[in-house]
This record gives sequence, structure tokens and C-alpha cells, in this order.
Amino acid sequence: MPKINGNEIRPGNVLEHDGGLWAAVKVNHVKPGKGGAFAQVELKNLRDGRKLNERFRSEDKVEQVRLEQKDQQFLYENDGMLVFMDNETFEQIELPADLLGDRRPFLQDGMVATIEYYGDEALSMQLPQKVVCKVVETEPVVKGQTAANSYKPAILDNGVRIMVPPFIGQDEDIVVHTEFMEYSERA
Repeated sequence: MPKINGNEIRPGNVLEHDGGLWAAVKVNHVKPGKGGAFAQVELKNLRDGRKLNERFRSEDKVEQVRLEQKDQQFLYENDGMLVFMDNETFEQIELPADLLGDRRPFLQDGMVATIEYYGDEALSMQLPQKVVCKVVETEPVVKGQTAANSYKPAILDNGVRIMVPPFIGQDEDIVVHTEFMEYSERA
């Protein structure tokens, strides 16, 4: 694995540190008036979600880890475990549903998700950026209501509540941005 200097750490880098795998969430380069410069790095453990603030001087060496990304198809959920299939080898793997957190309702049957691996261990999962959902409940469309920053609540077919523009009616398909869990556009 390549070693990088402490001042080369960037947000999104995955590092091997203190016997674990950590993702750099925030990096702040500090040059105090006295003493050497350092990088103040907020790290998040990829296995258990713990957070850690660490200082790295420019002469410190850290191991940078490259994660392998594979697109895999979601098949079904079984006892809190999500079952995915590799479309090339047809191997099936099980991952805990809590890996997705509050974005879990957006995972649909047959959807292809990107799973990041360190060796044979699956560490994280990313849904497609945008998914199509149906609005099952919202207030009726009011004619003449301005669209300028006036949103109304809506419940989607997967049970998630989001805010939608006033011109969106019930039983309409909309595109939802999964990372921010917000309305993007009409489908």
C-alpha cells in the first residue's frame, strides 16, 4: 500500500491508522505561529462508525488504502440482511441493512448499487444518485400558487416523507436525490 505524507491527506481518502480503516471526513491545514504545520483530520471508522480527530505533521507517513468498487444487483432482504449478486460471477453476498442507514427505503428490487470492498470485506454501499418514486399522499394542486420556495410535504410509495413543489400531485412519479433525500425533478 502506498504511504503518503500527513499534509497530503484529502477528504475522502481511506487510511489504515491505529489498526483500523478510516475515511478522512474533514481536513484542516493549520500553520501555527510557533512550531511546525500540521493537518487536523476528522476520521470516521469504516467498520464501526466511530469518529476520531487526529493531527498529522507533514513528515508523518500514513498508509493510503484503495477500495475496490463493484456494481452489484440487489435481490432481496432476509432477516435484516440485504442479498446482492455480482452480475459477472453470479456470486451472492449478504450485507447488513443498517449499512445504508436512513437511505434504506430507496433500495428497490433489481437496483444496482456500488459496493466498496477492502480485500473480501464489504465496507460501504452507495445507491444510484437518483431514483424514481411515486407520490402516494400530498395536498391537492392549488391553481395560481407560486412555485417560488413554497414546498409542501409528500409521502412516497416507500414511506419516506419529503418536501415537493406545489405543482406535484398525488400518484405522480418524481425523481428523488438519494444522498440528500430531496425532490429533484418530475420523472
